[in-house]
Amino acid sequence: MKTIMESGFRLALGAMLLVGLQQSAVASRIKMDVGMASTVVSADKKQVGYLKVGLTGFELSSEKRTPVNVAIVIDRSGSMHGEKIAKAREAAILAVDRLNADDIVSVVAYNDTVSVLVPATKVSDREAIRAGIERLDANGSTALFAGVSKGADEVRKFISRGRVNRVILVSDGLANVGPSSPSALADLGAALAKERIGVTTIGLGLDYNEDLMTQLARKSDGNSGFANTSADLVRLMKAEFGDVLAVVAQELVVRIDCADGIRPIRVLGREAEIAGQTVRVQMNQLNAGQEKYVLLEVELPATRSGKTLEVASAKVSYANMATRSTDTLTGAARVRFSDAQGDIEASADREVMIAVVTQTAVERSKLAVELRDKGRIEEAHAVLTDNGSYLRTNASKFESKDLGTYSKQQELDAKNLDEANWNRQRKDMRYNQRSAEQQQSY
Repeated sequence: MKTIMESGFRLALGAMLLVGLQQSAVASRIKMDVGMASTVVSADKKQVGYLKVGLTGFELSSEKRTPVNVAIVIDRSGSMHGEKIAKAREAAILAVDRLNADDIVSVVAYNDTVSVLVPATKVSDREAIRAGIERLDANGSTALFAGVSKGADEVRKFISRGRVNRVILVSDGLANVGPSSPSALADLGAALAKERIGVTTIGLGLDYNEDLMTQLARKSDGNSGFANTSADLVRLMKAEFGDVLAVVAQELVVRIDCADGIRPIRVLGREAEIAGQTVRVQMNQLNAGQEKYVLLEVELPATRSGKTLEVASAKVSYANMATRSTDTLTGAARVRFSDAQGDIEASADREVMIAVVTQTAVERSKLAVELRDKGRIEEAHAVLTDNGSYLRTNASKFESKDLGTYSKQQELDAKNLDEANWNRQRKDMRYNQRSAEQQQSY
């Protein structure tokens, strides 16, 4: 009897352990949601629909976080003299203090030339790293391209799929030595993305080129920030390292295969490859608790009432930084066609619609910047005012605090198009556009 009871106990214990392992495995997988802005659409007419593939990072304890390999690249040109370079040193030291002995850090400074103040090294001798950062001074011109390239060289020394590989650039000026156009820096960002190196750009003050910095970040799927003051630089560096230390998934590839008769039009806010019925989007990283999404605009065929169509299937693969495995998730989205307007309105998916409104508003905001750049101030003002109203209406409709906040921001943007305020306002707008497009965490 005792043997039978012991066997039963062992079986029960084994089953409990198996369930626990299964639950742990599920907890360590990102969540994917595939949905349409409206699951019921108008019958008998060709129309546009929106499909969202949302990815949410799982929670990860600090003890199990992914080790990082980061290069901090700091502009040391003459315009950084005084408080700016002092705050850059402070921000870099605070960032290093958040790392542990398994992490790798390097510090690169540039003006006319590039200097490696701290070669890529494990964070074991903190005093030596701090001493290297303290050597930062400011003089000379701005070889931004060369500075980022050297930072990437330091990252390459220890590049690994098991680490978060990132270059963090801080600059207050224009690139005036070496390649200096937004397109040249965009090409550099795209090339680094292929090596799994993201580039975060933090612009300091009102003299840097926000288009250049934004393109570099965008093409590498990195973050971008605008520090209006030296104190803002410290805040943004803290936020950036909060992002770096929270990565749970890398090398995310989203593939959407549209069904026959469904035409993919474009992806809003992200770089995408559309070939026939297939759409591919790559993302560098996803953080714990963060949602990033792909929003695809599609054309739906005219279809009779009562019929249901599959719009698309979605497949996501990614490198799981907790389990060190490659995971795959799948899903699909469908719509039903109807003549009942009430059914159509009731089928709206709140979260997908908020994403659609957000990305639509970003496009309008970018149009306003283009108009203002051409001196068409009244037209830019009208676009931003209308955009604020559009966001406010939808904030109320979908009970969205974020849309309400964006509405107020657009109304503020509309009031600051004059020559005295435009330089700062443009930087704010580019930062907000980038953050919304890429679902940046700060």
